[in-house]
Amino acid sequence: MATEVVILKLGMTMTEGTVAEWLVADGGEVKLGEPIYRLETEKIEMDVEAETAGIVRHVVPEGSLLECGVTVAYILAPGEAMPGAAPKAAAPSPVAAAVPAASLVLPVAVAEGGRILASPAARRLAQERGIDLAAIAPTGPEGRVTESDVQNYQPAAAPAPVASPAASAASSESVIASPLAKKLAEQLGVNLAAVPGSGPGGRITKEDVEAAAAPSAAPSAAPPATTAPAPATAADAIVPLRGIRKVIFQRMHQSLQSMAQLTLAMEVWMDEAVRLRTQMVEEWAPDGVKPSYTDLVIKAVAKALRKHPMMNCQVVDEGIQVLGEIHVGMAVALPDGLVVPIIRNAFDLSLKQIAAESSRLADGARNGKLGPDDYAGGTFAVTALGMFGVDMFTPIINAPNAGILGVGRIHDGIAWEGDRPVKRQQMTLSLTWDHRVVDGAPAAEFVQTVKALLESPYRLLV
Repeated sequence: MATEVVILKLGMTMTEGTVAEWLVADGGEVKLGEPIYRLETEKIEMDVEAETAGIVRHVVPEGSLLECGVTVAYILAPGEAMPGAAPKAAAPSPVAAAVPAASLVLPVAVAEGGRILASPAARRLAQERGIDLAAIAPTGPEGRVTESDVQNYQPAAAPAPVASPAASAASSESVIASPLAKKLAEQLGVNLAAVPGSGPGGRITKEDVEAAAAPSAAPSAAPPATTAPAPATAADAIVPLRGIRKVIFQRMHQSLQSMAQLTLAMEVWMDEAVRLRTQMVEEWAPDGVKPSYTDLVIKAVAKALRKHPMMNCQVVDEGIQVLGEIHVGMAVALPDGLVVPIIRNAFDLSLKQIAAESSRLADGARNGKLGPDDYAGGTFAVTALGMFGVDMFTPIINAPNAGILGVGRIHDGIAWEGDRPVKRQQMTLSLTWDHRVVDGAPAAEFVQTVKALLESPYRLLV
């Protein structure tokens, strides 16, 4: 019996996902537990594994954006027919076989209203390259234009010489790569012919291209004497808006457009906090917990939000909703962009519990082990750039929150005891808040509370 492969629902807030890359070719075999395709959501990417062994038959092309639960493939037993599959087409006649493949244009499927059926990735790529979808020969299900169709499209021109079957086979076998790998190779200037493939059947994956582009990667072969034009430089490359980068692109712009955002900065003396953290690092080491300065800030923020509830709110259609629960988001930088996993009920957690949870979330985000629910429901956010030597910056609010606190570096500052200068440890806090919700004075009072807690950090332990 055929086993359905679907768009998995990875969390309560997830509604759709994209088949970013097929890891098993159409008609290829898969074993139980082996990855079939790479699922991409707004926040995460993960490999979906086979629930049984068999033959994989694709239903949708790479780049398809679909609702959770939609079938994207079937796993069949040997010889089993695909559910609802159309009868196989008859073998082409000798006359048809003699016609160049480029001249055999299949009819393009057209939806109601005249809109050509195409995957989101195909539509985006065609727009970037200025290609009319109606001119492309589709290979997808029910006449849908796929991303590969767009990539392989050649404008009508004088017929090219027909290569011998042996030459064509050698060419197709030498460079078998996923669309993601091809696009990335073009951006990074990587010669796919020199990249060993680690995917099924020697298929070159995105990870193979990234490894080949790494500075430590040694060239596997010398370039031929006659080469194609040099690839585009980094300045000419176009980074596609997809996945996490696309979400950041859209939400940050929307955040600035929809809110009245202002930023204020305040200096904090961190001498006592430095001493406390040093003691806790040693004391909690046997438990595998290592608190960071950001953990101290998160705990201070949680206590300050309880005292200043208007900073723990969001704008809704009916007005301003003050939130009863305190869930603090912590920004984590990834190669593809910034994500904000949530420390839930931060006010009710001890400082040690916050340190353990923040470490778990940061590691999970970097390793792709978190689900959509780990990123949902934050009521306030903390973001740190101190590790990069930044003192003060202007963070952008993570909507629908009303505020976000930026944490700068700890550095040597000067305090005055009478007429005598004294070296102190100093840090700058940068609060961006929504002026529609909170005025400047209460926003400053909120930061003053955070400052007071950090300057007397033993209050964070009770």
